[in-house]
Amino acid sequence: MVSERQFKEELQNGRMIESTDEMTDGYRDALITILKVSGDTELMSAPAYYEQSLNAPSLNARTSCVSVIQDELGHGHIAYRLLEDLGMSREELVYGREPHEFRNTYGFDQYIDNFAELVSAHGMFDRAGIVLLSDIHENTSYAPWKRALTKVSKEEQFHLRHGETWMRRLATKNDKTKQKLQSAVDWMFPIAIEWFGLPDDKKKHSDQIDYQIKGLTNDELRQAWMERTVPLCNELDLEVPAHYDDEAGRYVLEYDFPVAFDEENKQWLFDEPISWSDVIDRWRSRGPANEKYVNMIQSGKLEALT
Repeated sequence: MVSERQFKEELQNGRMIESTDEMTDGYRDALITILKVSGDTELMSAPAYYEQSLNAPSLNARTSCVSVIQDELGHGHIAYRLLEDLGMSREELVYGREPHEFRNTYGFDQYIDNFAELVSAHGMFDRAGIVLLSDIHENTSYAPWKRALTKVSKEEQFHLRHGETWMRRLATKNDKTKQKLQSAVDWMFPIAIEWFGLPDDKKKHSDQIDYQIKGLTNDELRQAWMERTVPLCNELDLEVPAHYDDEAGRYVLEYDFPVAFDEENKQWLFDEPISWSDVIDRWRSRGPANEKYVNMIQSGKLEALT
């Protein structure tokens, strides 16, 4: 068995891993961690999107929204199938955990209350997913995941186009629909900023990069998301707390990051900076819709057995 250091060097030089026999314990643990987050996020987006998909303004829009849900469930299945190869039980992952044990991103612990919020989630949250998974697809050393993401990436692009198309329609239809869109962006933009995790200078471990499971750092991924999202919002005359800084040569936030979030009213308290330990505590506590969304998924098994 090669040393951990030599193993990481081989991965950085392009070695691909096909099976658990080729992994160190550290590699397997890092891979399980990121696959759980990916699978849980894909799975829990389905109940988050469900109710407002049924309220879509036309049959064609509803069909597209339901297609997104079907895709997301399939993407979750792919991640859980890969976790099964790593020795975990797919049945236990989906049906055996308590709601607070799921590791989906915090955005899918929130209620989506109207169609404007739904398409904003498609346009902003799915963009975050594309940024993350595109990096993994391009850079990962785990060959089975790389192959699986070819299909996932194409479907996520459809979700994004659907969301951005509807954001453009709502932004130009009338003042009422534009205001609903602005209200959605107001709380979703900062949640997506948090999506990519701790800033690079706050992270204590870099295993996922050292093992070449992903290629870009959290801050690089966050910047890639802003490079696409801020211009879109500017185009639609939607206000966001970020802009391009010519001197810095990058997009910068216009608030102290991170800040407190009022879950009940879905409002960011920009005058209340908090620590990253506070953010992590909020993530671990899950959001207001966590139990409902997990129960929606797990109740499907109960109904099938009765």
